[in-house]
Amino acid sequence: MNKQLPPEYYSLLENLQAVDFALVELTLYLDTHPQDYQAIQQFNELAKERKKLSKLYESQYGPLLQYGHSYSGYPWNWDDTPWPWQV
Repeated sequence: MNKQLPPEYYSLLENLQAVDFALVELTLYLDTHPQDYQAIQQFNELAKERKKLSKLYESQYGPLLQYGHSYSGYPWNWDDTPWPWQV
């Protein structure tokens, strides 16, 4: 059964993916430039943005990450599809 998802779902998920990509890239950069204060500031701002976006996503569409990084609703909603990595 395919669940119909609104356009806002895809927009929010795309924003999350863009922030995640930037965080990965900044992590790689900071591994070799640990004294770059501006990069650290940018990383921290993006980490705050990611937290905000993931909280919004989870409040509307369910958990993003397993293993205790995201809460489950009642009843257990990890079996609700599609999962973010399936779209």
